[in-house]
Amino acid sequence: MILYIMIGLIIIILLYVLVTYNGLIKSNNFVKEAFSTMDVYLKKRWDLIPNLVEVVKGYAKHEKETIEKITDLRTNTYETMSADKKIDVNEQLTQGLSRIMAISENYPDLKASQSFIELSHNLTKIEDEIANSRKYYNGTVRIFNNKIQMFPSNIIANLFGFHSANMFEANTDEKDNVKVDL
Repeated sequence: MILYIMIGLIIIILLYVLVTYNGLIKSNNFVKEAFSTMDVYLKKRWDLIPNLVEVVKGYAKHEKETIEKITDLRTNTYETMSADKKIDVNEQLTQGLSRIMAISENYPDLKASQSFIELSHNLTKIEDEIANSRKYYNGTVRIFNNKIQMFPSNIIANLFGFHSANMFEANTDEKDNVKVDL
């Protein structure tokens, strides 16, 4: 009788480990899928930036520092960056693009340029897509991190080497209130 109880306990434990492990794999794959989706939009923005910089460069020659910073950020090869590096670089690019859009306010000719209008429209569309995919990514990361950090699944996660994923968070500039001057 005790033998059957022991065998039953072992089977229950093995089933729990199997189900938990598969749940962690599934959640990890959701995180990878969500990042890949967001990565497509980040890459589109990455490819759009040189055109935007060139248009702005022609009008705003003395805004050299902002343009150089964005150009320097793009010197890395996007495909070879890690996911964490992509998140970090794209947060910096967001700050730089915000500055470029602010610079454009000082140049009526630039704002009226058809190239700039098209590029800024495309950039706005891509930024909206990035925001939506960022929400999805962060949601999947939250679910995955909860599984990794909560007892008893954290034991299985540690046993099989699962690690928390990083959220795609707003930087300090994005958190600040927008100043409206009327």
